[in-house]
Amino acid sequence: MSEREYLFTSESVTEGHPDKMCDAISDAVLDAIIAREAELAEEGYETDKGSVASPDYVRVACETLTTTGLIVVAGEIRTHAYVDIPSIVRETVKKIGYVRAKFGFDYETCGVLTAIHEQSSDIAMGVDKALEMKRGEQDPLDLIGAGDQGMMFGYACNETSQLMPMPIYLAHRLAERLTAVRKAEVLDYLRPDGKTQVTVRYVDGKPVAIDKILISTQHADGVDIDALMRPDFIEHIIDPVLGLEGIDYKDAEVLVNPTGRFVIGGPMGDSGVTGRKIIVDTYGGMGRHGGGAFSGKDCTKVDRSAAYAARWVAKNIVAAGLAERCEIQLAYAIGVAHPMSVMVETFGTETVPVARIEKAVSEVFDLRPGAIIRDLDLRRPIYSKTAAYGHFGREEAEFTWERTDRVDALLAAVE
Repeated sequence: MSEREYLFTSESVTEGHPDKMCDAISDAVLDAIIAREAELAEEGYETDKGSVASPDYVRVACETLTTTGLIVVAGEIRTHAYVDIPSIVRETVKKIGYVRAKFGFDYETCGVLTAIHEQSSDIAMGVDKALEMKRGEQDPLDLIGAGDQGMMFGYACNETSQLMPMPIYLAHRLAERLTAVRKAEVLDYLRPDGKTQVTVRYVDGKPVAIDKILISTQHADGVDIDALMRPDFIEHIIDPVLGLEGIDYKDAEVLVNPTGRFVIGGPMGDSGVTGRKIIVDTYGGMGRHGGGAFSGKDCTKVDRSAAYAARWVAKNIVAAGLAERCEIQLAYAIGVAHPMSVMVETFGTETVPVARIEKAVSEVFDLRPGAIIRDLDLRRPIYSKTAAYGHFGREEAEFTWERTDRVDALLAAVE
């Protein structure tokens, strides 16, 4: 293998994976609180202390842990609303498909524990009124300070129609399809837990072939993997996904449940924790990650909102033809609205000088948390959909950070 040829692999997991169960529960709690707070706002709800219901008031940092027969929900939440967290937990687990004890988990009989308290007032004071406002600045978009310090990355490339790296994009689509055929009972022996993995061969930085496809999934006892599962997966999962993308995989090695058995799955097979699949959530390792997880966090947490904004910026740069690959880094200080730094990396694929792209980004995108929330419309109950199959590279209406609505503005700015 020459220096200009290499293999790159990315994985995805289904919504029945224990970690993804936890992400789904955390985001379901977040959505329920946002929705109920909005209802109270419409009703004109006001407390005896003078605070008024509003989605702006909501602060959520919700963490979930699961193991055999048990789910624990903990975190810091500020809201006027009451939501029945145990009921949200059970409904989420039911939707995923853990409806019978023989699957390794049962939404009706599992234990649910909650340990919720209010967000620290020390943190709240910096988020509710940013340093810029305290200094006397009057721009209302300076009102919201970053909910934490840290750095966030966004990435885009022209390898796929959605401007995502090919390995993670295909791994997600295979995982989605695996779940779809399970829920439609096309393959009635499938169970909720599962993983996919795709290895792509690159030459000169371009994907040229699919090298390996791996699918491991929980299944009913007694299923013959080689005689039944492997041909079923090729017909109902791999062929439809790669055929839709127009990709030939005839020379790829296909592995299905290589251990030979995957009956014990879900929380019985392994514990799960919110935020433990951050590389699955982002770019499959192709682009860097700042380290902060997304699920269960409201939009004032820049771990989530700024990572979405960074993807938005990077995708528009690639869509505009200003680079074939682009990575954006943003950095924030807790309680401060303006980012500490903005970095544009194009890996030598730029079509105009990087300095001009950086200048255009500063002119076209407002990366203060308040502006990100406004421009991407993030105070909505949209987050449950993000909990599985990736936060990026999807066309659903909820994924506003996937829009390429700043292409013309960027092109005008670089000119």
